[in-house]
Amino acid sequence: MESLKNKIVFITGATSGIGKSCVYAFAKEGANLIINARRKNMIGEISEEIQKQFGVKVFGYELDVRNRREVENSIKNLPEDWKNIDILINNAGLAKGFNKFYEDDIQNWEEMIDTNIKGLLYVTRAIVPGMVERKSGHIIMIGSIAGHSAYPKGAVYCATKHAVDAITNSLRMDTIDTGILVSTIDPGLVETNFSNVRFGDKEKAKNMYRGLTPLTGDDVADAVVFCASRPPHVNIAEITMLAARQATATIVHREE
Repeated sequence: MESLKNKIVFITGATSGIGKSCVYAFAKEGANLIINARRKNMIGEISEEIQKQFGVKVFGYELDVRNRREVENSIKNLPEDWKNIDILINNAGLAKGFNKFYEDDIQNWEEMIDTNIKGLLYVTRAIVPGMVERKSGHIIMIGSIAGHSAYPKGAVYCATKHAVDAITNSLRMDTIDTGILVSTIDPGLVETNFSNVRFGDKEKAKNMYRGLTPLTGDDVADAVVFCASRPPHVNIAEITMLAARQATATIVHREE
């Protein structure tokens, strides 16, 4: 296992779900963290708690990854001690709505495309040149099994996650001679605030996990840490994670 102690880890969407779990998992390993999300108050609370609990350094700030200028300026103007980012975790993402394509809300499409694809691109494009220059670094995408196979009432969300898969694979090719590693973690059903955002209804969100034990954010964070801590000659290109009673995005066994 490669030590993560004192590594600088940049995590987007760090205030809830998988992102928040990654914050704690990497802090436990002694990494120093750059964390950001849209909820400024949550960033402050998490930063303070992490520093007290683990004694690592945390640089937290408000960031909307959909805003290209904001992304570029915030990364360009990081304090000198924080510029050499070792690991980027592209976690910020969301699903909105669950309707047939021809009944779907186009505004939901805009938000998913702007966050899941363009936001990921903006952050990665701003950070990768520094990694190329230093000839080291690791980029880890939080994808989804929706990026492997589409399902009904999820056309645009699935399309965004297919895009993440394509970007990941192409980026790995583009950086093959630079010493940079590129990985993706593609989970199935994970019980986080994700479904609350998607449905805007807690009862509908809860029903997604009815009759089975879903993955947790901590389960996914364990896989992210695993990828990041392999020996230098090993790159875990892709991990697909499913709940024990889930076979595909649409085939799930539920105990009644």
